[in-house]
Amino acid sequence: MLDNTLKQQLDTYLKNLVKPIQITVSTDDSAKSQEMVALADDIASLSEKISLVIDDNTRLQKTNRTPLMAIAPQREVARVEFAGLPMGHEFTSLVLALLQAGGHPSKATAEQLAQIAALDGEFNFETYISLSCQNCPDVVQALNLMAVLNPNVRNTMIDGALFQAEVTERRIMAVPSVYLNGVPFGSGRMTLDEILNKVDSKAGERQAAALAEKQPYEVLIVGGGPAGASAAIYSARKGIRTGVIAQRFGGQIMDTVAIENFISVSATEGPKLVANLEQHVMDYDVDVMKAQKAVALRQSNGADGKRVEVTLENGATLISKSIILATGARWREMNVPGEQEYRGKGVAYCPHCDGPLFKGKRVAVIGGGNSGIEAAIDLAGIVEHVTVLEFADTLRADDVLQRKARSMNNIDIITAAMSTEVLGDGQRVTGLNYTDRATGEEKTVALAGVFVQIGLVPNTDWLKGVVELNPRGEIMVDSRGETSIPGVFAAGDVTDSAYKQIIISMGSGATAALSAFDHLIRLPAQGVATSERAA
Repeated sequence: MLDNTLKQQLDTYLKNLVKPIQITVSTDDSAKSQEMVALADDIASLSEKISLVIDDNTRLQKTNRTPLMAIAPQREVARVEFAGLPMGHEFTSLVLALLQAGGHPSKATAEQLAQIAALDGEFNFETYISLSCQNCPDVVQALNLMAVLNPNVRNTMIDGALFQAEVTERRIMAVPSVYLNGVPFGSGRMTLDEILNKVDSKAGERQAAALAEKQPYEVLIVGGGPAGASAAIYSARKGIRTGVIAQRFGGQIMDTVAIENFISVSATEGPKLVANLEQHVMDYDVDVMKAQKAVALRQSNGADGKRVEVTLENGATLISKSIILATGARWREMNVPGEQEYRGKGVAYCPHCDGPLFKGKRVAVIGGGNSGIEAAIDLAGIVEHVTVLEFADTLRADDVLQRKARSMNNIDIITAAMSTEVLGDGQRVTGLNYTDRATGEEKTVALAGVFVQIGLVPNTDWLKGVVELNPRGEIMVDSRGETSIPGVFAAGDVTDSAYKQIIISMGSGATAALSAFDHLIRLPAQGVATSERAA
């Protein structure tokens, strides 16, 4: 099942097992079951600390999901399960489950570990994924860790492409989709902090109280994407007190599959780049506060002069002498009737994540730029048919992408098409209405899914009327990254930067940090302590 390279890598990892573990595989007579047995055999052969049980009776009486692999410390009830082959993006989830069940410590913080251990009640999670989804492993790994550490928690990863009957019965049309004790819990990427905050009813109060006790910062960065990470590193290298507020570290990059234009790195993936960014930030003395959303910003006067206050969604307020806004952007929506009603029920924004759920069905892609045409090409290999609808008279995608799309016999491209309504039967998408802008004729396309790929919207809703924004809602900055408020700077995709690229965001983050430092040393107090004067 595993090639020699993967076996060698896995063998290296499994040397970190501290205590024996048991893999139990439930099977039937399907080809996938045989692949699961082969995979389990390969894993067990690599370590004397792993025992393997092939169970075609006992487990089958408890679940209709086969093949299924359960992992647990020996002589303990399994609380981590994989329904379907944990390959593709989920292979890492499998490796981590083996290591953590075998006593190898995780990278979770002491606070996270304590919060997991303190959870009280029964938590039976079911996590529906697709093996091509780059967002799914974070959720699976977070829930698996909780299950390993707390006997009250159990998690089962379920490959939606393999268990189509369940996906249909539960009307799952987006991944990851998580059920808790049989009830929908959440959909889309979720971090460990976000999950814990959701199941721990008192987490918000504790966090707000802890945050309220923090001393003022000299620079506070709002946002943890490439701009925010760059700003944090440059600020920390100046030896000034630096804090970062982030709903999720990495921002949009976490949703990016392939990155091939990051200078000096021929090719990488978004989650991998984010992991490197976060590690680089953590190499410095930066106070990173994850799963925190800023909702208000205002200037105030303190004993040491003017300062800026940022209020968080949980009610806490953080104070800083300067602020760098790096909140990035989000997918632009169509804003037509039916879009919100059927979001996650056929309306999707990530073709890599959700595409496998539409296998053999007809879908539409809204948008004829590079993202839209790339999505159409990817989906064409999975679904029955793709209809691309572009508002303009011509496509905006690169010629090479257009030629590829037009060469595929299951892609239709319609230009001068204005989407007007997403249609559904109350439970899922059934079609899309659009207007032919050339003739004014109203038309309908029968569909099971609509993938929206029409650009980005800056995350500035909370800043309207506070800093100067352009008509597109972007923060207006000068060449130094300064906004209309002295001491408040901005960087990355949230600004009126002409181009939205990772490398440009990083550069603007560095610019904003250096400008914030220059602002600080010119304050009347002249009190900024630095340990390094050169970036």
